[in-house]
Amino acid sequence: MVSSDQPASEEPAWSRGLNPEQRRAVEHDGGPLLVVAGAGTGKTRMLVSRLARILEEGTAPERVLLVTFSRRAAAELVRRSGQLVDPALAARVEAGTFHSVAHQVLRRHGPALGLPAGWSVLGPGDSADLWALVRAPIAEGRGRRFPRAETVASIYSRVVSTQVPLRQCVTRSFPWCSEDVDGLAEAFDRYGSHKRRQHLLDLDDLLLCWRAAVSDPGVGPVLAGAYDHVLVDEYQDTCVLQADILRALRARDPRITVVGDDAQSIYSFRAATVRNILDFPEQFAGTTVVTLERNYRSSAPILALANAVIAGAAEGHRKQLWTAEEGGLRPVLATCPDQASQADAVAASIIELYESGVALRDQAVLFRSAHHSDLLEVELARRRVPFRKFGGLRFLEAAHVRDLLALLRLLDNPYDELAWYRALGLVDGIGPAGARRITAALGVTPGPTGPPDPLARFCAQPTADAPPRAREELAGMAAALADCRVPGVGPGAQVERLRQVLEPAVRRRYERPEARLADLDALGRLAGAASSTAALVAELTLDPPSSTGDLAGEPSLDDDWVTLSSVHSAKGGEWQAVHVIHAADGAFPSDLATGDAEGVDEERRLFYVALTRARRHLHIYAPLRYHSGDPAGRADRHGYARRTRFLPEALDGLLEPRPVRGVLDRPVPAGAPASTLELPEPATVVVDRQLHDLW
Repeated sequence: MVSSDQPASEEPAWSRGLNPEQRRAVEHDGGPLLVVAGAGTGKTRMLVSRLARILEEGTAPERVLLVTFSRRAAAELVRRSGQLVDPALAARVEAGTFHSVAHQVLRRHGPALGLPAGWSVLGPGDSADLWALVRAPIAEGRGRRFPRAETVASIYSRVVSTQVPLRQCVTRSFPWCSEDVDGLAEAFDRYGSHKRRQHLLDLDDLLLCWRAAVSDPGVGPVLAGAYDHVLVDEYQDTCVLQADILRALRARDPRITVVGDDAQSIYSFRAATVRNILDFPEQFAGTTVVTLERNYRSSAPILALANAVIAGAAEGHRKQLWTAEEGGLRPVLATCPDQASQADAVAASIIELYESGVALRDQAVLFRSAHHSDLLEVELARRRVPFRKFGGLRFLEAAHVRDLLALLRLLDNPYDELAWYRALGLVDGIGPAGARRITAALGVTPGPTGPPDPLARFCAQPTADAPPRAREELAGMAAALADCRVPGVGPGAQVERLRQVLEPAVRRRYERPEARLADLDALGRLAGAASSTAALVAELTLDPPSSTGDLAGEPSLDDDWVTLSSVHSAKGGEWQAVHVIHAADGAFPSDLATGDAEGVDEERRLFYVALTRARRHLHIYAPLRYHSGDPAGRADRHGYARRTRFLPEALDGLLEPRPVRGVLDRPVPAGAPASTLELPEPATVVVDRQLHDLW
């Protein structure tokens, strides 16, 4: 839609097809701009056009900062902007995630900011290993249970991201750890000291160092002055620390655009806060607010339900999604006797839609928690319906991928003690004690008495201080690392060489080695496009792919499967048909997230996100009975649930009710025998025999 009287052919490419609200946002000049973009309202089209307009009107691309929340999103925004202006111009925009931009800033200005030469980034998996290392001596000396390493890491990250003092953070979010605050503080100190000795920064450090630099009275104006425009996508998913960085960057220049939707703020467990987008007009004086409400995704009945659900939120930027398209099917509310009947009904609906022309890849089943799909997975497998599940283990969390990454990290930072421990631990015959002895002999900890390059020493004398059975494998690893250090050997060749030396360990240590080696091959294809080992390690650490599917690109047209996904993982996706399961209080909203009004509001937003993923078909399933310890319903122990509080009876007029009979309660077809469930012998006889076997 073109809102100008000027013929479309005479308009700049970036202005074509914009609705009036999108055009207002794109053409905004001057002070801060907040674009409240409802689900499916063409947010990406608007942001692409705004970036293209800024470039076309003469701003140097290097002076534009575009911040998104994934590598793919940044690349896609730049690519699409390049279709509206000169592609080469758009490609020079500084675009990436908060962490990747911070990494670039610190690489450029590291010496001036006091960072040691050769520092590297600690990924989440290796950070977890370090937390386990620093926690152990504290836990051993207390004589009582101390929080697990994962909990200690979560508390630390939340303190950093929210900027809330440790004791206050523990009281609010981790009350069961309230007696361990002193021990936590000691663990935090040990963690920081260890990182500094090893020339390591973790993901939190990247943001902290960037904020420290841009907030400095001397350095800050220089860093902020590098940008004429700052654009931020998905602003509702930022944390306090990220908002602090943006305020410091724009303290003297009001040209900042943030885009987001408070109704889709669902990541508080990652320390994101909806307050950033709600309070933006107060934090940036003179803010212009533009609200996008025209929806290009969903049918009118789906939008009517979504609007009614989110209207129950305590606060927010009010919006009413609408569509120019008329008609559409009302969302279905399927009331199911129990979980087994729900799984049966979902599978039947998927097949029914498939037979009516909705491809499997155009359907998704969304759920609040990963285990909610367990019974459905069994039922889909029984009916031979292929599916893929999202929301589980990320690619770089897989052990064999971390093995290869440890070797790459040694090439990037020979002082990385954790990488040494992991790499040496791959060798048959070397345990934790042996790895510590070898790293000590190599002088891995940097200092005036240590060698300048422990990796060079290892390559020259790999079998020193090693048990005889490990020497051959150690020599092979040292030879591979030495080959990778030859000038001119790129990251692709390095990964290929390291994969060769890792193959025996993969085959020895892991089940299904062929699949794991294929993962390493996929990583090698990604490495071929990297400019350096440091760039590859940084990219994989800062914005890791979720799976090898992320490395391989889009699936072929012949592939077809149903998507099973947690709602958190589904944000940003859309399908012709969406099946939302376990819409019952205690499951959705989760009973673990309803301790206060803020928690309930976030659960409501999560439910809203699930509803707004659907284009044409929306089916919601609400089990009435949950069997204890036996979801399939073979046991009689059960409790009753009510349907989710987000669908009160007042909304019944927006829904099509569809009661589902229990799996064993289906009516007998006409002409069928009196019973189609005949056992070869009476059930009581079977039970007596089974009990006798126990005696």
